Amino acid sequence: MKLVTWNTQWCCGLDGVVSPQRIVDGARAMGDFDVLCLQEIAQGYDGMPGAPGDQPAQLQALLPGFQLFFGAAVDEFTPDGRRQRFGNLIATRLPVLRVEHHALPWPADAGVRSMPRMCSIVTLQSPSLGPVRVMTTHLEYYSAVQRMAQAHALRALHRDACAQAAAPPAADASRSPFQDKPHTPHAVLCGDFNLGTDAPEYALLQDAGGLEENGPPAPAAPAGAATNSIANQPRLHDAWRVLHGDSPHAPTFRLFDRRYGPQPVACDFVFVSDALVPRLRRIEVDVHTQASDHQPVLIELG
Repeated sequence: MKLVTWNTQWCCGLDGVVSPQRIVDGARAMGDFDVLCLQEIAQGYDGMPGAPGDQPAQLQALLPGFQLFFGAAVDEFTPDGRRQRFGNLIATRLPVLRVEHHALPWPADAGVRSMPRMCSIVTLQSPSLGPVRVMTTHLEYYSAVQRMAQAHALRALHRDACAQAAAPPAADASRSPFQDKPHTPHAVLCGDFNLGTDAPEYALLQDAGGLEENGPPAPAAPAGAATNSIANQPRLHDAWRVLHGDSPHAPTFRLFDRRYGPQPVACDFVFVSDALVPRLRRIEVDVHTQASDHQPVLIELG
């Protein structure tokens, strides 16, 4: 399974041209992807640079054979009633089992610029991996308080999904909303996390412990299950570190555009769950494209 993740800056390149076509072409140049996870996709924000238009519709036209799922973290209306939405998009040509959109915490942080954030999840059926939860997100840039709360929420989403897989609900063949759902511990979490590898949130996302401190409490273990110790908690692993060890991450931001800082940094990551670690085959960053202010990342699992 090949997956590309990319913060597209509403498909606006460093030349100021807004082009979903260029984003799709750039992702395809990296590999024949099965899943495309995009952040900063716009719909209705005509006043933004480049007047992006209805990008979910434009991307659907550019991706025949793919199903697209747009998760609007921001969903609002202008004074004259025109709808404006901004968020994440997951496109896949693999069979889709379930779709979820989770609003992430947005705690007050007075005087700091911010906007709502979310995590979009598509559970799909991979021929080689079985059911996989593909999770994509874009965390807050300006507020460390909000970013930490969002990191806790992402860890809790993964932990709770793994708990459902280990102790599923009662079987239900009713063909109603209560009918059986696919639950899997296998997950790929990707996106723009707006933090570096030295940030505490980066460690938290991979840490089996620490959820209780400033975060939601871990649930009690089901009767007869193993104790809810750190050793038994599901983990997430940075795919770059799995394949490249301590070698520095390839930069994904500020490589060509230094408006937000003087040095290139890595802040776009792909994390994989425990059982997917040995299935990682490669991870690559396109360090040449200028179709966005971020660089796309590809992983391959087999």
